[in-house]
Amino acid sequence: MLNVAVVGSGPAGLYAAEALVKQAAALPVPVPVRVDVIDRLPTPYGLVRYGVAPDHKSIKSIAQYLRKVLESPDVRFLGGVHLGEDVTRDDLVSAYDAVIYATGAMRDRRLGIPGEDLPGSYAATDFVNWYCGHPDIGASAFTLDAESVAVIGVGNVAVDVARILARDPHELHATDVPQPVLEALHASKVREVHMIGRRGPAHAKFTTKELRELGELPGVEVVVHGDEADLNAFDLAGEGVRLVESDRRVRGNLVAITKWAQGTADPSAEPATGSPSGHSRRLTVRFWLRPTEILGTERVEGITLERTAISADGKFGGTGEFETLDAQMVLRSVGYQSVPLPGVPFDTRGSVVPNAQGRVLGEDGAPLPGEYVAGWLKRGPTGVIGTNKSDAAETVRCLLEDLAGGPGEGDVPLPRAGLLRYPDRPPPAADPLVPAAELADPAAAAADPAGPAAPSDGEWPLAGVLAGRGIVPVSYAEWLRIETAEADLAKELGRGERVKLHNAEAIWSACRPESE
Repeated sequence: MLNVAVVGSGPAGLYAAEALVKQAAALPVPVPVRVDVIDRLPTPYGLVRYGVAPDHKSIKSIAQYLRKVLESPDVRFLGGVHLGEDVTRDDLVSAYDAVIYATGAMRDRRLGIPGEDLPGSYAATDFVNWYCGHPDIGASAFTLDAESVAVIGVGNVAVDVARILARDPHELHATDVPQPVLEALHASKVREVHMIGRRGPAHAKFTTKELRELGELPGVEVVVHGDEADLNAFDLAGEGVRLVESDRRVRGNLVAITKWAQGTADPSAEPATGSPSGHSRRLTVRFWLRPTEILGTERVEGITLERTAISADGKFGGTGEFETLDAQMVLRSVGYQSVPLPGVPFDTRGSVVPNAQGRVLGEDGAPLPGEYVAGWLKRGPTGVIGTNKSDAAETVRCLLEDLAGGPGEGDVPLPRAGLLRYPDRPPPAADPLVPAAELADPAAAAADPAGPAAPSDGEWPLAGVLAGRGIVPVSYAEWLRIETAEADLAKELGRGERVKLHNAEAIWSACRPESE
């Protein structure tokens, strides 16, 4: 039996767990694997639950695929266990044959300009966590009393943030957005949102689908300045033209941007009023501008922007031409960063765990036995959610090569996990943290008044360590209780399939009722 701990229950961690079970079963000599998926939160799915905007139901449906991973007889969910507080790296390395770190990227990059820490200036991740109901962010964290908001960045996260700010909140009633957040969005005074990019439209990182959604928001006027949409106006090297010629996504983006730039709206005019929804707003997409200072004394009052350009020899920089934008809130969305895990090697320059194809490297550059990494913590915040599947498969192939006689370099590689089947194996008996025993009737398991039993020492690798520290991990059955509570809340409010519980207290109360 190969015992593996996966730290992080987001897409990277669960794709790694899936790949472990399926690839190990497909080896020439199959190897049984037990995977403990450890997360500091009592809720699984990471970015899918707390990073995908509530109005993107098709993307959020990925959770249904990840659910099947947690329901595998060979996978256990251990929620509410925090690496660095409840367990240490040494604990994991001693208890398991291998550890895969997959905690993602949880922090926004800073702008590094004066005024960045003024009240009203926030990391976009805080705002995303707020409207996604992350227990780390209180429901009262944002009051949205600003009339004008500047979103710095032109990636998909910036588009999500701008869309949620501009969208009529009535359209979010059927989503899982927490009720206090929905009420705050209804009370929002935001009437103008500015999305600002350092380079031109051809360099923007958003996808065409995300971009087009902005133009489909009822009652929202989208404005682009004509000169900023011109590929040649501030790009004397022709980089944008070459990107349009070579990249289909860029061509699709430019179609939408050009259409908005050719509109009749006056960028200096006040947003229109009197739409039927009562939430008429304007979204202005700006290019070739970089923030140099956030203005204000007691709170944000505006932001100074410098015009940028690319010279004929390909050098990017400021032109010395400045403008001041009225804004009472600034949200920075210029990229995510991973944070170091206690005791785990970390490259502060690249904000990743140093690795070779997922093998964690020590100070001497050699792989550390039994330690691996996957996802954004491995490669940086690049790609989409599905990119983590092939990334995790690569890490797992290396792990099995090292520990289970898996395919090595030069051998025929195993197919990615999605093309393999789970082994036909019943769950072990009498293990309260193995979810498969509960899955004959998940609803009944979630409602079981007996609650979770603390596993006896030896039943699973960390049992003795955590029991000695008085920590009982959240089981999959307890997570199902949270799901049930959110479905019940949606029914009570008349709002869709589920409404997220809005704070840590509510989540833990649903997970472990006081009556137990």
